[in-house]
Amino acid sequence: MGMLFVVVKFLLTAAVIVLASEIAKRSDRWGALVVAMPLVTLLTLVWLYVEKQPEQKIANHAVYTFWYVLPTLPLFPVFPWFLRQWGFIVALLLYIAGTGLLFFMIAWILRRFGIELL
Repeated sequence: MGMLFVVVKFLLTAAVIVLASEIAKRSDRWGALVVAMPLVTLLTLVWLYVEKQPEQKIANHAVYTFWYVLPTLPLFPVFPWFLRQWGFIVALLLYIAGTGLLFFMIAWILRRFGIELL
């Protein structure tokens, strides 16, 4: 796959993200629905397939994505409260820190069951 393919891949992927943000500017509900879909993950799976990566690599990507998404979910409902209390920058930093903490907690728990995330 040549440089043209990489450029096309980049532009299509970027277009999906720009489209999602444009929809979110116009409608909170539709924007959230579009972004809640795992667009980046689906695009990544498609690109891995198109680039003829082994099925095991594609499957591993899907499984790890599941485990990595889990720690991001609990803070979504808390983010609006953070935002009202401290503004966007602090809310974003708290969201990132909280997600990081939850990620390490989940990684520690899953290690006990033989699943290595780190």
